[in-house]
Amino acid sequence: MGSVQTPIGMRNSAILETSCGFLLQELQIIWDEVGEDKFEREKVLLDLEQECLEVYRRKVDKANISRAHLHQELAEAEAEFTHLLLSLGERSLPGRPEKRAGTLKEQLDSITPALREMRLRKVERLNQFRVVQGQIQKISAEIAGNSDNASSIIVVNENDLSLKRLEEYQNELQRLNNEKNERLQQVEKYTDVIHSLSTILGKDSSAIIMEVHPSLNDLCGITKNISDKILDKLDTTVESLYEEKKNRLDKLHHLGKELLNLWHLMDTPYNDRQPFSHVINLLSVSSSEVSDPGSLTLEIVQQTEAEVKRLDQIKASKMKELFQKKQEELELICKKSHVEIPSQTEMKNIINLINSGEIDHSDLLMSMDEQISRAKEEAASRKVIMEKVEKWMLAREEERWLEEYSTDENRYSVSRGAHKNLRRAERARIMVSKMPALVDLLIKMTRGWEEERNKVFLYDRVPLMEMLEEYNMLRREKEEERKRLQPWEKKKVQSQVAVDRDHMYMSRPSTSSRRIPNKSCNGGLDSPMPVNRRLPIGIHQFGSNSINSGSQAISFINDGRKMQRRKMFGEPGIPPYSRDEASSAVSTHSGPFSP
Repeated sequence: MGSVQTPIGMRNSAILETSCGFLLQELQIIWDEVGEDKFEREKVLLDLEQECLEVYRRKVDKANISRAHLHQELAEAEAEFTHLLLSLGERSLPGRPEKRAGTLKEQLDSITPALREMRLRKVERLNQFRVVQGQIQKISAEIAGNSDNASSIIVVNENDLSLKRLEEYQNELQRLNNEKNERLQQVEKYTDVIHSLSTILGKDSSAIIMEVHPSLNDLCGITKNISDKILDKLDTTVESLYEEKKNRLDKLHHLGKELLNLWHLMDTPYNDRQPFSHVINLLSVSSSEVSDPGSLTLEIVQQTEAEVKRLDQIKASKMKELFQKKQEELELICKKSHVEIPSQTEMKNIINLINSGEIDHSDLLMSMDEQISRAKEEAASRKVIMEKVEKWMLAREEERWLEEYSTDENRYSVSRGAHKNLRRAERARIMVSKMPALVDLLIKMTRGWEEERNKVFLYDRVPLMEMLEEYNMLRREKEEERKRLQPWEKKKVQSQVAVDRDHMYMSRPSTSSRRIPNKSCNGGLDSPMPVNRRLPIGIHQFGSNSINSGSQAISFINDGRKMQRRKMFGEPGIPPYSRDEASSAVSTHSGPFSP
């Protein structure tokens, strides 16, 4: 059979033809010389052929095995390359052909550089993952507060080494770094606040920080614990320091106010006050405004407490004197406002209680201060009405003087100061003419005051409304009496004026004449009458004056007080001097007697 031989097969055939043919000829020669039979010769040739086939078969099997190995290596390389592409998240490697061509060895040689490149990339990517994951693990342990027990084993998922996954880890690392920085800033902020508050409160900030955690002290040289637990402890510590600062400031405020009160009550000298001036300066500031070092130390609080305690002991010994000062202040306010003054009996009982120690000093002073405050408030509410009452009282004094002057038969006589009395009489008539409107205004104001406060307006324990109404009643009685006596009085005045005119022309007085003592109203300027005559003040129990009482409608009018008020307002039977008579009398005068 003919077959197409390759160049290698032809070369092998030629070799066989040369070597095998020569050896076969030499074997034929040997056989011919020996005389070997044909059967043996055929058998040897058959064995030679069989042995040659065995050798060829072994060679073919070995070549097949080698080819299979090459196919396996190529497949494994292709699979590894594909796996590396997938794990690294890359589609292909630049420079490597997509389609395979050439022999197996050529294909294997073409993929080996790309595979080596991908392996190098994997190693580099693994190192990047280990670094990033190691930092993440470390920072996470610091945030969790387990930096000392952090594991050094880093497990990297080699099936996912893509850039996307690496970027996720890097983003996580960046987030953790930001959180770490924020926590470090919080720790720094807390430690600064602790230092500041400790300086104000006079405490050791290092001891306080060490108590929270030793790693927070910079001198320790270890990684700071920034866990949530430490941040909570720092926050609690700062809050407690703020609370202590506020409590100490509140205590100093309270002690400072007590100091001021005690200094004011006992008139403490400036030199004794100076050591505690910083405590007084703190009264006007809030807790957030206090920043001076050592301004709220425990020593300052204790010294202030000791000073207040010392002054309290002194105050207890001087309580009687202080109470009397308060009593005088209260009585002065009541006197000026014409309200009821506390009874002396009650005040003596209180002083006896002070001496026996049966009454609390601070409560007593507070009660007195409240009494004074109510008295001042009462005086302020009565001020406008009292000003009108004073004007009315002054006008009443002038009215009484005018009435007495009108009954003086020598009022037109030639004497020193007569013209001054005429002028005063004219001014008094003007004031008297305005009194009805003033009284009506007072009644209106008093009624409004009583309705607003639902109590009676008392003037020296007498209801002002009754005084005003009784004055109006007496004034009406006087008006009726004046109208009844007016014709007779007018004739009397005209005759007196005529007599005085004749006397004036007969003997004109000289400046050197002897002054004649005048006990009548013409001498009113030499002995003026009291301007503000008060009603008698009765004795009343302490605490029941018009300041403390509600709206008690107590009747103060009885027969004795009516008589007293008639003396005050004037008897209706005294003939008053009318404005018309005065005008006619003044118009009939001439010369030096005209006002």
